[in-house]
Amino acid sequence: MAVPKKLLLSDLLKHNVRCESGLDHGPVITPWMHPPVHRILGFITRPSNLRLEREVWRLDQLKGINQQEVYVKGSCSVSDEQTLARFPTLMNANVFNKSGQKIGLIADFLFEPKKGNIQYYLVSRSNPLIPGTSRWLLSIAQIIDKQPGSISCDIETFEDLPIQKASLKEEFLSKSRKWKAQFQDLTHNASDKLEGWIDDQISESDNDSVDDSYEILNDDPSYDDWIDNLDIDSFEEFNRMNKSKKNKNSTNERDLDPWF
Repeated sequence: MAVPKKLLLSDLLKHNVRCESGLDHGPVITPWMHPPVHRILGFITRPSNLRLEREVWRLDQLKGINQQEVYVKGSCSVSDEQTLARFPTLMNANVFNKSGQKIGLIADFLFEPKKGNIQYYLVSRSNPLIPGTSRWLLSIAQIIDKQPGSISCDIETFEDLPIQKASLKEEFLSKSRKWKAQFQDLTHNASDKLEGWIDDQISESDNDSVDDSYEILNDDPSYDDWIDNLDIDSFEEFNRMNKSKKNKNSTNERDLDPWF
């Protein structure tokens, strides 16, 4: 029965208003707003479907609310539908992005019943009366201009706003975008790993080629290496070694020759 500190307009609409005398004044059909300062001043009820008169209640007359009824105290002001249609309101106002394109409508808002200050608006892509439509949270700071029946926002799309209530279609689209992003990340990681593996294989092949060529050069017996390995100290010693080798060869040839 108590009035909450914060209340959605949708929780107030369609509730029947009952006064302290116990009379039923019909359902709440629209808010009474003051758009320049983003404030709700009261609400309007329709006591009968057969008459054109409407009843206007101040917000401070609200004393309690439950699942079906709103309880008020005091008397209301009587007006007509044509007069109230000229009251400024942002309900169902067109929402335009910073490029001037229409992206949706204002569907609801959260306000403080004690003072009437609006905390934020809820916007939708299509008609908010359609059941199951999604709601995005639009803060007051993101509104850069407002005119009767329209507001301009410092956003490009509703994807720039936090989603408050998602329909089945919006949940599927959100999950699809998340799956697509995860698949792209997985593809990029696999591509990076493959490129790294190929670079490692190329580096190992280059290192093996350098090692093989180094071993071939080291295994090649050169004349200089042969001389160095003989440990010859002087040129004269080298000549003596050649002479002794010649003499030995000639002696061997004589031994093999049968005529000697």
